[in-house]
Amino acid sequence: MAINTGPADVANAGIRRLDPAKYTDLASYINEVNKPDNRDLLVKTYGNQGITGFLKLTGAVKSAGTAEEVQWWEEQRLHPKASFTTAAASAAGAAKASQTITVSAASSEPAANTATVLVREGDILLVGDDNDIRVYVHNVVKTGTGHNAIHKFDITPLDNSTLPAIASGTAKSFPIIGNMFAAGTDQQSEYIESNVVKRTNGYNIIKEIYKVTGSQATNIGWINLGGGDYRWYIKSEQDTRQRFLDKREMMMLLGQKTSSTNTAFDNISGSEGYFDAVETRGISANDYISTFGEVDELIIELDKQGAGPEYAFYCNRTQDLKIDDMLAKGLSPANSMTAGVAAQFGAFNNNKDSAIELGFRSFGRGGYTFHKHDWKLLNEPTLLGASGSDKGYVGVMVPMSTVVDPKSGDRNPSLEMNYKSSNGYSRELEHWMTGSILGATNDTKDLVQFNYRSECNLVTRAANRHVILKKS
Repeated sequence: MAINTGPADVANAGIRRLDPAKYTDLASYINEVNKPDNRDLLVKTYGNQGITGFLKLTGAVKSAGTAEEVQWWEEQRLHPKASFTTAAASAAGAAKASQTITVSAASSEPAANTATVLVREGDILLVGDDNDIRVYVHNVVKTGTGHNAIHKFDITPLDNSTLPAIASGTAKSFPIIGNMFAAGTDQQSEYIESNVVKRTNGYNIIKEIYKVTGSQATNIGWINLGGGDYRWYIKSEQDTRQRFLDKREMMMLLGQKTSSTNTAFDNISGSEGYFDAVETRGISANDYISTFGEVDELIIELDKQGAGPEYAFYCNRTQDLKIDDMLAKGLSPANSMTAGVAAQFGAFNNNKDSAIELGFRSFGRGGYTFHKHDWKLLNEPTLLGASGSDKGYVGVMVPMSTVVDPKSGDRNPSLEMNYKSSNGYSRELEHWMTGSILGATNDTKDLVQFNYRSECNLVTRAANRHVILKKS
């Protein structure tokens, strides 16, 4: 006669577990039904891991873009040098002797991004290693017309100086300080046309997704994510959004234009980021700044570029500490941190306290104010801090001033974030859901997909005034 003892995994399961061969102690058995002493606070092991905020704090503005790329205009120097490459060697001239300079065809036409100009008869140039020999230009010989002319010219020192020899294929650059003409002579036949550089930058299209199934969306976990919500997918979706925002900013900082000849990019043109713009057209230093002498060298270069008086100095922790050590050794109040008499705070409404509240520590030197701030992006070991504190990018200096457009005269910020937008449709930050749960009803799959998309770029105006520090 068969007797039904009930489901094996209910009452009888407990009886079988008390088999002497399996039994250890009563506590082990009871622990299976005890509630764990769970602490539901999520520990922020690495603190706030988001890295966005640099562009906002440095004054970058947001603007709408309405084409496939943004274009802007930058003027050239008012007094460009005569720059060229020699096509033939010129022997050292004796005292008062003339020297013939032959210009190569490759450099006879001013390039869009150089200060090359035609040398005209009657010009006075500065030559020599120290630019201390004044020479007179005469006997200009041309082949061709206009800026396409290939020419050579003779130079003769105004005094008894001996002209240095010039080898063939040598790149030369001579300042033009003026001209001289005899009484009763005619005007020049050639003139210098002002040059303007047209710059363009395309957009990055950045995307991200996160998915959760209906079953996962209804699971309750052990961790309180805020407001008494214990659904873990909420945390994952929040992290996905933050990663997306960080990547969007990093692409505006670290993006590069792609090679048009490489088919691997599949019609993706890329976009010039801040670092690439400054490394290409700006001021680069290959080491840390740790002494006032090094600051002074930088200031001299900033003077050459017509820089503004205030800079946001974002750096990694090692550079941050080196500046602190440098300032601690300063002997005058002008070298002290947040010295009100030395520093300017125009970027913070002339309020030193506002700068401090935002995390900036400021110091003045040579008429410039540097507002120093540590930069999480350069310290994060999974990002630009991956190589350690002694290699790679260690800091940037961003002018906190506006620049004047030579075409329109408009004043614009040094950095401008652009997002595609038109007629009420903005691609700054698109977020939508696809699926059949959590309010989404546009798919039959038992899940929801969170979608993120942005089309953006960064315009770096007057990159020659920006500074990048990189340690090899």
